[in-house]
Amino acid sequence: MEHNDNTLRLEDSTIQPIPAHERHGKASDLFTIWFGTNVMLLTVVTGALVVTVFKQPFWWGTLAIVVGNLVGAVFMALHAAQGPQLGVPQMVQTRGQFGSLGSLLVVGLVVVMYVGFFASNLVLGGQSLHSLSSAVTVNQGVVAVGLLSLVATIFGYRLIHVYTRLLTWCAGAVLVLAFAWIIFVHGLPADLLSKNAPSLTGFLGSMSIAALWQIAYAPYVSDYSRYLPADTGPRVAFWASYGGCTLGSIFPMVLGALVGLTVEGDDIVKSLSTLTQGISPLVIIVLTLGIAATNAMNLYCGALSTITIVQTLRPSWSAKAAARAACACLLFGIALTIALAGQDNFLATYTHFILLLLCVMVPWTAVNLVDYYLVRHGQYDVDSFFRQDGGIYGRFNGVAIFSYAFGIAVQLPFVATDLYTGPVAKMLDGADISWIVGLILTSVVYYACQKRFAPIPAPMALP
Repeated sequence: MEHNDNTLRLEDSTIQPIPAHERHGKASDLFTIWFGTNVMLLTVVTGALVVTVFKQPFWWGTLAIVVGNLVGAVFMALHAAQGPQLGVPQMVQTRGQFGSLGSLLVVGLVVVMYVGFFASNLVLGGQSLHSLSSAVTVNQGVVAVGLLSLVATIFGYRLIHVYTRLLTWCAGAVLVLAFAWIIFVHGLPADLLSKNAPSLTGFLGSMSIAALWQIAYAPYVSDYSRYLPADTGPRVAFWASYGGCTLGSIFPMVLGALVGLTVEGDDIVKSLSTLTQGISPLVIIVLTLGIAATNAMNLYCGALSTITIVQTLRPSWSAKAAARAACACLLFGIALTIALAGQDNFLATYTHFILLLLCVMVPWTAVNLVDYYLVRHGQYDVDSFFRQDGGIYGRFNGVAIFSYAFGIAVQLPFVATDLYTGPVAKMLDGADISWIVGLILTSVVYYACQKRFAPIPAPMALP
């Protein structure tokens, strides 16, 4: 663990490239940040969707959770090598695919995603604290969890890493304790293996939710690996991130599926408290601390992405800690407003939100990964990322923008939500395979068009 003087020192850098003398840490830090981040209440709620919203039996829903996480995490973890290699946040690196101005649309959508997850976590955090004591209102709990996250964001990278390292041990132990308590003390639900009936539609929906949980982390990954030494091996970085994110997600989601069998309405926290009665305050408090850690990551990445947008328009601006704090406060205010106003019907709203993310995040991750691994083989001119004209990448990369738009459009016939169901999804009885189609076709189209229409310039420094 790093010395407290370093941990509690304000991180001065924001989106600037991290020089070699400031690089520190090891690949195992990627395991703890992704494991510690995922063991929280929102992960439990997401797992509960497989038996509450998608109406799957426990065993069938658990299989969907495992498959979805294992598949989705491949794409998330492939981004891990980009941070040590390039030393910049993920959304800055996106300029290498979309151009300096072309990247603004993607970065803007990612900021919306961060704010959405932050607000969702605030609602859960507030509800969980209220469930422990009626003296604490949901709104007071929302504000308390948000302020904890804001403090960690202001201090920055080191404190967030240390926080998740501690949570890996604490929350991991509480997760094991919760399972043991439910099995050996409270007792498993009587209808554990009989409630609900398996269906292909529900299985694919459950698997998609789990896969998106992982894919949605793709814009975060380089933000938390960019300080690692440049010689950090890509395989080591991949497996550390993959292992942390899958293990940290699968077990809380399975717990959520277990809890979901006993839920009345959409109060997952209440059902979790009932199943762990006797140790529920410990379980709820620790998983709520996990929410604060995860929200610190959401807010931190959102602040960096907001700075990226402004710096794109004002290339001479070199934002430091004060700018990150100001952006964090702005985003915190927006998310807090959403959380305080949108507490009712939370579960349904959250489901619509993450399904919508499928359409906009899948084609971005396809373009980014194909460009990094198959087109440019990790070789980029970082200096060009910070030029207003985009340097060798230009202001717009028409191929990337077309491929991204194509990736969104091609998914629409396969989308299945309460808001919209495409014609192919209707033929499949509501099964949603849009993310699979989007990943495959966007990757193929981008690779073919980039090779055919956009010769790759040499990555060299420009004056």
